[in-house]
Amino acid sequence: MKQRPDQDRPADLAVQDSVGGMARRLLNPTHLRDLARRSAATLREQGAEQLWRDVTFRVGLAFHHDGWRHRADIPLRRTLKAQRAARLQGPCVSIVVPVYNTPLPFFKQMVQSVRRQTYTNWQLVLVDASDAAHPAPGALAQKLAAQDGRILYRKIENGGIAANTTAGFAAATGAYLALLDHDDVLYPNALFACVQTIQNTGADFVYSDEIVLSADLKQLGGYHFKPDFAPDYLRGVNFITHLAVFSRPLLDAAGAYESREYDGAQDHDLFLRLTEKARKIEHIKQVLYIWRGHAGSTAAGMEAKPYAVEAGVRAINAQLARLGLPGKAMPVPGAPGAFQVRYELTGRPLVSVLIPNKDHTADLDRCLTSLYQNAGYDNFEVLVIENNSTDPATEAYYQTLPERFARCRVVRYQGAFNFSAINNFGAQFAKGEHLLLLNNDIEILSGDFLRELLSYSQRPDVGAVGAKLYYPDDTIQHAGVLMGINGSAGHSHKSYPRTAVGDLYRLVTTQNYMAVTGACLMTKASLYRAAGGLDEEQFAVAYNDVDYCLKLWQQGLHNVYTPRAEAYHYESKSRGLDTLSENAQRYEREKANFYAKYKQYIDNYDPYYNPHFNNLFENFGLK
Repeated sequence: MKQRPDQDRPADLAVQDSVGGMARRLLNPTHLRDLARRSAATLREQGAEQLWRDVTFRVGLAFHHDGWRHRADIPLRRTLKAQRAARLQGPCVSIVVPVYNTPLPFFKQMVQSVRRQTYTNWQLVLVDASDAAHPAPGALAQKLAAQDGRILYRKIENGGIAANTTAGFAAATGAYLALLDHDDVLYPNALFACVQTIQNTGADFVYSDEIVLSADLKQLGGYHFKPDFAPDYLRGVNFITHLAVFSRPLLDAAGAYESREYDGAQDHDLFLRLTEKARKIEHIKQVLYIWRGHAGSTAAGMEAKPYAVEAGVRAINAQLARLGLPGKAMPVPGAPGAFQVRYELTGRPLVSVLIPNKDHTADLDRCLTSLYQNAGYDNFEVLVIENNSTDPATEAYYQTLPERFARCRVVRYQGAFNFSAINNFGAQFAKGEHLLLLNNDIEILSGDFLRELLSYSQRPDVGAVGAKLYYPDDTIQHAGVLMGINGSAGHSHKSYPRTAVGDLYRLVTTQNYMAVTGACLMTKASLYRAAGGLDEEQFAVAYNDVDYCLKLWQQGLHNVYTPRAEAYHYESKSRGLDTLSENAQRYEREKANFYAKYKQYIDNYDPYYNPHFNNLFENFGLK
């Protein structure tokens, strides 16, 4: 049988047929002006790495009629046909839509996107609080409800978004519920993907990736390619947003919207409470939801709703109180909708700072001076771990340390350089409840550096804590470790400008990662000793920090990056290519050891990254 020309094309995607048509779109003056404006802003605010990512994506989109569609996620027509033919049997999903003065074209597109779902066991709950001047959506909804029993319409008094949504929850009868904004659109496979995931995993809370489009659904405003569930990140920003589907028992356990206190951040509050109670949370790594950005919408920017920022602070503080985590949330300047939490210390444990050193007394002195000036916490000791210094001036410098720096002493490791063994040796002399592994080429910048790290390390659910490290040229050296980069691991957002906020505010909010760098790593001494310290045999110099963190992560502990602990790391930004030396050969051996041990994480993508992003660089660039 002759194959139809469009049989395997993306559904509803009209692909341009000529190279000339592609070129005309790419060279369109309006497109070029928009590209130039965006590029200049990106270069100024986020740097060349982000500019490369942004321009590559947008130029690629120019070759598609519906350029906003992400080709990896738009389902093929045959896929949708197969899903409809499968007649997947599963729970009824009630889609709750609070309607308020919705423009009729937006309303029609929203309803149509639900009616075109390949999964048919759904209920559309339309709770309409529109005023008398906007009767059109309600009139259409009543007509549709009369035609399709799956559509439920309720006219209600306007009590605010939270109260209106709660009314929708009360009217819904499905075993699962989903939230859909009155001006947004679902992909036709959205519910099928959610129900299939629920059935395959037993999840009671699932969420997907999404994109933001212009009001006419033609221009890309952004893409939200999310990590798997990360509780610290969720306290920093509502990265879950859409599409979220959750069970009725979970909603009953967490409680629906209870007051107008969180209006503007009502979804953030709800997701915080739902995820606290959820038995199993699953992230669907597909775009299933189109968030329409227009004047006044949250998608267009939190600047449009400053009250939402205040509500977000209240929502996060409420979770901290529920979980018994003393602390308070604060908005991040220059990042509307992002928050940081300053946790209170629950005691005054001793912290032991371990600093390996060989000569380089200028580096060491800068490190120690900045530590004592900016610790923000006074109950700590420092162990300088001497290893094979040859400069006579080094020993003279060591003699000055006790007088200049309180509780600072030198211990001496004899043997060839082995970073793991050196730190393990120093840990034997440490008296603290917490250890801070610190390179001697670190210069601490933030005023409460040690206190900030300790505020996370003290939590029983945290394994290792890492800091935000900069190269001397004020670009990012470390903001968490990503698995799978170039066949091993790399640093999140490496080389981004110091002022950048990162992908979905990930540079300025606390993050959960599989690992953090050992150049500055705090952990409980009990965890360090239980793990046997750093692996001296397989990872003498490289990957020992990541290996240690992964051991903790495999125990169910969270490894945390905090942007509030800042420092320069005077590591060379470009070391050059070295393939012949003994050091290079040792590195390759340790890299092979690392791959053999953690192949499943390297090959199958880091849960805190996203498979939409490439794994060649750490810049969150698209594949």
